[in-house]
Amino acid sequence: MTRRYWNINLEEMMKAAVYFGHDTRKWNPKMAPYISAKRKGIHITNLTRTARFLSEACDLVFDAASSGKEFLIVGTKKKTAYSVARAAVKARCHFVNKKWLVGMLTNWSTTKTRLQKFRDLRMEQKTGRLNRLHKRDAAVMKRQLSGLQRYLGGIKYMTGLPDIVIILDQHEEYKALRECITLGIPTICLIDTNGDPDLADISIPANSVGKSSIRLILKKLVFAICEGRSSYIRNP
Repeated sequence: MTRRYWNINLEEMMKAAVYFGHDTRKWNPKMAPYISAKRKGIHITNLTRTARFLSEACDLVFDAASSGKEFLIVGTKKKTAYSVARAAVKARCHFVNKKWLVGMLTNWSTTKTRLQKFRDLRMEQKTGRLNRLHKRDAAVMKRQLSGLQRYLGGIKYMTGLPDIVIILDQHEEYKALRECITLGIPTICLIDTNGDPDLADISIPANSVGKSSIRLILKKLVFAICEGRSSYIRNP
């Protein structure tokens, strides 16, 4: 039972097309309890269940943020990459919105080395040292910096494994989810009708393809995180 009021209403979810599922031929039978109907060959998600699990997820992230926990948001679809980055910055969360590099979490020692290289190159660029190098060397360094910025820019301030990972599409971000499961990192996962609700700690049944659906779910979670952050600042 949710402990706080997060202003999650069915009308808003209807407008955002959160209820749209996948083709009825491409579904996971485990999702049956979260499906309310079939319409023109498409499964329709039960929004009452969606609201319940989204509220529970908001409770979880609020409590975690209130305790100063660190979050990682993962959503690498091109059409939502900007929304992911913007929401993560607003809530002071780490994020991956371009590509999940295999071993990003499970091989943290390597990731940490890459992050240090990234920070060093950023400092060299900031101080102007890159511009004083030989033209060819400078070009190589700048290419390295660009690549690191693209794939690690959202986690550049991450100093250790995150406390909670929010995954915006179980099917698309399955590699990230598997790493979290391996490491025992709690996960909140947006799942469509072709997903497995048993894999994440909290699975939110919803349209994981539509931009408006993803943005709405993310908006609610980020609001709860921001509220929790505010509580943590007031009561450290």
